[in-house]
Amino acid sequence: MKKTIISAIALAFVAMNGNAQDKLAQDKAAIKNLCGCHDVTFEYSETFPADTNYKPKGYKKTSGAIEYITVAEEGPRRIVLQHLLIAGGDVIKHWTEDWQYENRTLLSFDKDDQWKKTELPAANVKGQWTQKVFGVDDEPRYEGSASWVHADGRHYWESTSSAPLPRREYTTRSDYNVLVRTNHHEITSKGSIHEQDNQKVVRTDGTDKVIVGEKGLNTYNRVDDAQCEKAIAWWNEHKAFWALVRKGWDQLYQDNSTVTLQKKVNDTPLYKAMGELEKKAHDKELTGAALEKAIASTLQQFAGRKDVSMK
Repeated sequence: MKKTIISAIALAFVAMNGNAQDKLAQDKAAIKNLCGCHDVTFEYSETFPADTNYKPKGYKKTSGAIEYITVAEEGPRRIVLQHLLIAGGDVIKHWTEDWQYENRTLLSFDKDDQWKKTELPAANVKGQWTQKVFGVDDEPRYEGSASWVHADGRHYWESTSSAPLPRREYTTRSDYNVLVRTNHHEITSKGSIHEQDNQKVVRTDGTDKVIVGEKGLNTYNRVDDAQCEKAIAWWNEHKAFWALVRKGWDQLYQDNSTVTLQKKVNDTPLYKAMGELEKKAHDKELTGAALEKAIASTLQQFAGRKDVSMK
């Protein structure tokens, strides 16, 4: 009888482990299914104001963009996806999403260009994936942890996190300083959707005052890869440089409990400083250890203490 009970427990453990492995494989497949060449539409509209005197901004739609998404890095517990936008015939390095399995360390946005490292209990992230979102220079944006759900023929992931102002508004709005984003990513028969239910918030000393809600819908419809040939070629030529940039950021995040991102250093924005380094790498003016050192130095200047100046 005792042996029968032990055998039953062992079989249950094997089944549970097998189910966990199957779920992990499903999760990875869903994340990688976000890749490909897409015709993208971006739609946003403010919804319900917290103050009746506030008039919500109107509906905005941007369509006709082509976006290529590819796996930039992959390991047993990590999948990095790179977005490349094709606009006006040019390739623009767009945002990066770094998916990490059962990750316990989040770099959480606080407010006013500052992020703080937070540690989550292992039990809280069991079976979950953290989506770490980074900007065009792989600078921090927002991070959230949740489980991928595979049920009733649907495959989706949803999480809420604080973020800085979106690029569509950060140069035109000063009436709020935090976007609390609920991001919903779902695989569709045509590609995927990125649905958002956001709140525009004024955050002061840990207190949030909601200004207005916002609905967002980014639709990714897969098209023939031939439409992304230019982006594919560009990425093959530049991906080694951006792998070093990600490595530099990873080290900076590891070494710091808070990150304060400066918009400019010596009147130079980050994208220009990184563009100069990328050109030097492309022209072989900087290679190897010297290139890695230059990248690390630049990142430290923009994401370190405010009294640090460029050398």
